[in-house]
Amino acid sequence: MTQPVSIEFSELDLEAIASFEGRVAVVIPASGKMDAGARRVNRLTKNALKRLLESEAWEKAKDGEVTTLAWPVGLGAKALDVLCLERNASDIEARKGGAALAKSKGEDALLVVAPQVRRAADLAQGIALRAYAFTERKSQPPKLQAPVTMMVTKADEVSDAAAPLLSVAEGVLMTRDLVSEPANHLTTVEFANRISGMSDLGLKITVLEEKDLEKLGMHLLLSVGHGSVTPSKVAIMEWSGGKKGDAPLALVGKGVVFDTGGISLKPAAGMEEMTMDMGGAGVVVGTMKALALRKAKANVVGLVGLVENMPSGQATRPGDVVTSMKGDTVEIINTDAEGRLVLADVLWHAQKEYKPAAILNLATLTGAVIIALGHENTGVFSNDDGFCNKLLKSAGAEGEGAWRLPLGEAYNKQLKSDIADMKNVGGRPAGSITAAQFLQRFIEDGMPWIHLDIAGTARVSKDTDFAPKGATGWGVMTLNRLVADHFEGA
Repeated sequence: MTQPVSIEFSELDLEAIASFEGRVAVVIPASGKMDAGARRVNRLTKNALKRLLESEAWEKAKDGEVTTLAWPVGLGAKALDVLCLERNASDIEARKGGAALAKSKGEDALLVVAPQVRRAADLAQGIALRAYAFTERKSQPPKLQAPVTMMVTKADEVSDAAAPLLSVAEGVLMTRDLVSEPANHLTTVEFANRISGMSDLGLKITVLEEKDLEKLGMHLLLSVGHGSVTPSKVAIMEWSGGKKGDAPLALVGKGVVFDTGGISLKPAAGMEEMTMDMGGAGVVVGTMKALALRKAKANVVGLVGLVENMPSGQATRPGDVVTSMKGDTVEIINTDAEGRLVLADVLWHAQKEYKPAAILNLATLTGAVIIALGHENTGVFSNDDGFCNKLLKSAGAEGEGAWRLPLGEAYNKQLKSDIADMKNVGGRPAGSITAAQFLQRFIEDGMPWIHLDIAGTARVSKDTDFAPKGATGWGVMTLNRLVADHFEGA
């Protein structure tokens, strides 16, 4: 797994700046006012920094942008990075500034001179989030990232404030790694093994094998994996950091490690990207790691259904009727609408076994949500306005796009079957909504529930503010914030 960049905090040491090798960064507001560290850098570079701040280039600099002076005279560093950032910047603005520094950093060691930055901990989190590359499958061993040193005021206090933020960043990186892994490496068995390894963090891990799933009646989930030689599993992670006896928040993730579409085979073009169809499970795992690392004072249980959807002589056929754990029967119209089958059984098991206070599921579920929202927002569906508003507020606080879409009884008409209780698809109209309507049938009356369709946000084809192109880790920060603000210490 990717090792996060090492970030250390120290008090401002003016004498150490000149001899630092790698890159030196200073943080300056748009006004150009320099703090003590920047003034020392300016003297060392014979007013080169002052000339930059008086230039037209600085006038055009935007908040959060980095301007680089290469091979600055008077410094041992190969580059001087100047981050434009206001001293009263918000946490998200500071995080974006840190990410901009990390993008400029590359493979070099970085010294960030930031004695007057009020949100230095958020700046550090931004560096940790952006200093990432998935290199596990390269033939050359991955290089350890050169460390980052941050010169700040009251270093011990900043370090303490940064610790939980860096724990969350580590959860995000784990999610990215999982989503990036090719399916021949991240099989259902390997996925379950990695989850089992998280017991070292204090999580209670349970892995349900196929015989257990048969006994429980999870036939919808099992039907998805019939065509694969790899066994289907359900992995459960329990974090008990809250009051004993308090009902947990349940997080449920779709973990289809590869999706060919089954008998309803997908087109060849782009099928290689279906290694990311376990993105919902990846977010649940990354969130559980973050909660455990920062010792969250909440009870949370994460459940992920791990399957592979392959065509074979044993694969489920279009037209088959399968009975869910709940007891409802489902006519399988399209075997490529498999994620909702996995989630349905795991959602039902989570409610029956753990009696949660609320339940939330994530899945790369429909292409339709990308048509509706593109790659900027996750689709949000909920049966509970209060719970949904908390989630939306958490996403906004973390700068992760989320947009609520409707549910309604009228959409259920599209799921009516002539031979079973329901169909697994409702046709092209409102495809993401009918998928959510299907899932809602497996939510008990009175249970607050949110469905997050992350098909457009789990993996993207261009850089984002906090990640290189590829897996984003969307959702870990939002769910962590939801837990911190509404389930911790309650």
